[in-house]
Amino acid sequence: MTENHAAVEAALEHMIAAARAHLTAVQEAKGEVDSDEVWQAYVAFNNSAVAYDELLSANYGEPLPWEVEPIDPDKADKFVTDLVAAEGGVDDPHPRVVSVRQRRDYHIPSVSALLKAAEMARKEVAVDGSDEPITTVADALLELLQTSDGSLAALDIPELEPLDGIVTVAEVDEALEPDSYAEADVNGPYVLSSTDKLVARLDEHLTGDIFEDED
Repeated sequence: MTENHAAVEAALEHMIAAARAHLTAVQEAKGEVDSDEVWQAYVAFNNSAVAYDELLSANYGEPLPWEVEPIDPDKADKFVTDLVAAEGGVDDPHPRVVSVRQRRDYHIPSVSALLKAAEMARKEVAVDGSDEPITTVADALLELLQTSDGSLAALDIPELEPLDGIVTVAEVDEALEPDSYAEADVNGPYVLSSTDKLVARLDEHLTGDIFEDED
């Protein structure tokens, strides 16, 4: 075994030991975001990988399968201190909540086709307790939303032809609490209060007229 080969082997063992120490620190942190132990173990792991990468490249012309850059251990403590201070130190001068509200209208060429699309979406997801028949447009739309991600993107299907829409962005004092409004109150959750501030509005206009050939 040559001296150079021994050095590469030693660097490899050191990197493996640092990797195991990092894993142990991660496991013991149990999801803690700003764990100093995890960060210090990360720095040691990273720098041991840098050392091994340099020896591997110098002796065999082969790099690691991932890129690594050295981290100055003397500055590592300061990095963690600055990170914690940045996340929890200064009060936000604008502690408001942003409310995004969107309206999009749709033309339904065939109600029966829409109902079938909702039924197919239900079958694909196979949600338990969804035995109620889909008999109305409202049922179909709710089913499409519930069986997907809940956004309007779920309504991007051939059975619905999108019309114009509006998106508004407002700064509000308090976040929405759905339980504060009765189920029959369809306007309350969308009405801005006297202290809320509308900051942007985007009008979505579709080109052409989808009704022009219906006659």
